Amino acid sequence: EKLKSGEMDSAPTHLYGYGSYGACMEASFSVTRLPLLDRGMIYVIAHVRGGGEMGRQWYEEPNGAKYLCKQNTFHDFVDVAKYLINDRKITTPSQLSCEGRSAGGLLVGASINQAPELFKMALLGVPFVDVVPTMVDATIPLTIVEWSEWGNPNESKYFDYMMEYSPINNVQKGKKYPACLLTGGLNDPRVQYWEPAKFAAEIRHQHDEDKSGPVCLKIDMAAGHFSASDRYKYLKELSFDYAFLLDQLGLAKE
Repeated sequence: EKLKSGEMDSAPTHLYGYGSYGACMEASFSVTRLPLLDRGMIYVIAHVRGGGEMGRQWYEEPNGAKYLCKQNTFHDFVDVAKYLINDRKITTPSQLSCEGRSAGGLLVGASINQAPELFKMALLGVPFVDVVPTMVDATIPLTIVEWSEWGNPNESKYFDYMMEYSPINNVQKGKKYPACLLTGGLNDPRVQYWEPAKFAAEIRHQHDEDKSGPVCLKIDMAAGHFSASDRYKYLKELSFDYAFLLDQLGLAKE
């Protein structure tokens, strides 16, 4: 309302995305978003290609985001960020945060590599960011099944394409990166804990240390892929994520 009335030029905004497996991220209410909304934030769910929100063609080749057109997912997410900043003018890069979990962590990792200047901070939960080593290792329980989503990197065409977007292999040297919080679970069988650990180390090594935000890593020593199963522990973990987000956006005291 304040944006529409002209009382505010822009507002802090949180951009969430997933964009894989044809899954639909429907716009729905969740009480866990109230800590952000109560502080004046706008919550945006990006329906990027790779999801199924716009039908099967939004997911499948040649114009979706599967196999050798996976990068459409990341292009779409970056385009949504640009749309919010440049076209709708509801936010600015210094007020824009982003979030993704699992394959959504791949989305966020690839997007901040592609356009780090668009985001103030990023939440990457159990992020799939070391694509090729994970997809080559057939001993990991889900790897062979996952070839139907990403392709088999034992084939050169898929290997080369994966290397073009794999977040850990495409961190831009000397660039200003957003503040990042990466989380993982020691017992995660889908995204091993060393993936967020390695990505955090790579960003710290490559980014402009003086201009970039902090890069923090948090590993839950008792959790798996879906975070804490206990409801109250889940809320505690989420509050940690949001505390980091609000602090980086300068909203922690409001």
